[in-house]
Amino acid sequence: MDEDQDEPIGQYNDANRAFLQAFLARGTMTFKESQPVLAAIFTAQEGQTVESEQITQEDFDSYVSAASAAISPFDLEIRSAMHQLRKERVYAVVNTTSDPITQLATLHSADEIAFVKRVIDAMFERYNTPRMEALCLDEMQANKLRVPPRPEENEDETMMENGEGQSQAPKGLKSSEVESVMRSMVDEGWFERSRDGFYCLSARALLELRSWLLDSYNDPDAEEGEWQRVKFCEACKDVVTIGQRCSERDCLVRLHDNCAEAFFRTRRQRGCPKCSKEWTGRHFVGERAVTETEAYQRGRRRSGKSARHSNVAEEIMHEDDEEQEEDGDEDGDEDDE
Repeated sequence: MDEDQDEPIGQYNDANRAFLQAFLARGTMTFKESQPVLAAIFTAQEGQTVESEQITQEDFDSYVSAASAAISPFDLEIRSAMHQLRKERVYAVVNTTSDPITQLATLHSADEIAFVKRVIDAMFERYNTPRMEALCLDEMQANKLRVPPRPEENEDETMMENGEGQSQAPKGLKSSEVESVMRSMVDEGWFERSRDGFYCLSARALLELRSWLLDSYNDPDAEEGEWQRVKFCEACKDVVTIGQRCSERDCLVRLHDNCAEAFFRTRRQRGCPKCSKEWTGRHFVGERAVTETEAYQRGRRRSGKSARHSNVAEEIMHEDDEEQEEDGDEDGDEDDE
């Protein structure tokens, strides 16, 4: 807004408090989403109608900056990142100190939180390999995680020695509860669900969980050039769970789709910046690593049932696990020789 404000510039006032309250209620916000919020605030503050279209990026940035400064003493801050699919920047309130997973305890039971942790583990471990970086799962695959894995025999003995009874172990969820929890994770802004029914971490989750993801899934002692489960965009340096990868399997270059367009626009040749191999744009990170395969497309043509789609996706990912194990066995045989 170009009009003068009643309060001196830089002074935190009721307008700032109203904006922060709206931001906290949502958890995330984009500039477009902020326009009607700020328009309503300015209308009430100035006593005359302010339209959403009159709100500028500068207005939004100033209120975000003031809000971030206000919540800083409470170990909170506002961070932003480009959405991996939409060409818009997402802003989120992030807790800078506590374990993000434990923050769910205010809304979910211990069994539900344990289930969500198993889902994220599956995204970054089971469905994320050098051959196929899917980093997502569908509802059928999530349903298989509803019950925690049975402890190994030695773990069971340790629990008994420590006086931990079987009743203390997480009980797991019912199938109907899995559907409810997955839906709530989407509604609360932690997961996103695609048209094909795959769940992945949302922009908010990637901002909030970034440090936790690195600590949980990446090896700090890994050598340079070694494959890691959490990878970053070569252009914007944010985490990549949806995007493109180099066609050379052992090359670690990854790009968001939006970043790839600008990245190669300034280059004469469309080649990988590290290995120089042609960048095809047809090797994917995310659900397209599954859905763009010939096997998945063939399965979708044969049946319109979502259950069939899910079975095909599971088969493709399972085949990738087997190929990964075979590669490991071959490497071991070569070492023995």
